[in-house]
Amino acid sequence: MKRCGYVAILGRPNVGKSTLLNRMLGQKVSITSKKPQTTRHQLLGIKTTKGCQVLYVDTPGIHGEEPRAINRYMNRSALSVIRDMDVVLFMLDRTAWTSDDQKVADALSRFSGKLIIAMNKIDQLKKKNDLLPVLQGLQQTFSEAELIPVSAVTGENVAELESLISQHIPEGPFFFPDDQITDKSERFMVAETVREKLTRQLGEEIPYVLTIQVDRFEAGDKVTEIDVTIFVEKDGQKAILIGKKGERLKQIGIDARRDIEELLGTKVMLTTWVKVKSGWSDDDRALKSLGYTDV
Repeated sequence: MKRCGYVAILGRPNVGKSTLLNRMLGQKVSITSKKPQTTRHQLLGIKTTKGCQVLYVDTPGIHGEEPRAINRYMNRSALSVIRDMDVVLFMLDRTAWTSDDQKVADALSRFSGKLIIAMNKIDQLKKKNDLLPVLQGLQQTFSEAELIPVSAVTGENVAELESLISQHIPEGPFFFPDDQITDKSERFMVAETVREKLTRQLGEEIPYVLTIQVDRFEAGDKVTEIDVTIFVEKDGQKAILIGKKGERLKQIGIDARRDIEELLGTKVMLTTWVKVKSGWSDDDRALKSLGYTDV
């Protein structure tokens, strides 16, 4: 009998959810960076093994402050998945507990399925024993949950975590073909790849006020031609993104094209444009027009 079920990966920003998903899938489907709130959309990662298909839902980091419409969108996107899951994987960062973690915990009080708590980044612990009192406290608070320390970066205990998850996947037919790893389109993956390169190369502020739109995606026999528009909110942000004599934007395009070619398995001609769309991140209608329509 086959088994198939949904597993949400929840946690505060920058706790390692996307890194863990990529590790479990064995390839990159979710963009990552050291900056919080890199993930903005729900993303389905599909792991199919003999007799079992696990549908991992990577979610935006849940955060307490919601200063703009995009922050409210990301929180809704993350929290809306809970009711439909067979398993929730609640990720924490070692010994830290923040108000954002508490917001996740409060939302999980209404979840009736299987809860697994993964203490991530244990590779950064100086003493593994420091984790023991934290695990004991969590076990008292979440008496029905199963706890496991992991490292998404090194892979420590990740196989054990996957084994634990698979024990709680219900019987049922596969929802996707065996070789499919995500439900997202190539256009979506291209946009996210460009945004990852921007997020990694730019300073603290600008990644939060930019978004990507794929205007043209034409797959030819030898080359796929892609036109992308990067929207920011102010002229000054546009100037910073483009850089002196266009050098920063050029390098971002080179880095993105390399990853997109690997993703698509073909040569790519990538053209990038930068435009100002004032206030897009705090405008619900603008968000919808730019593809923020998960919830």
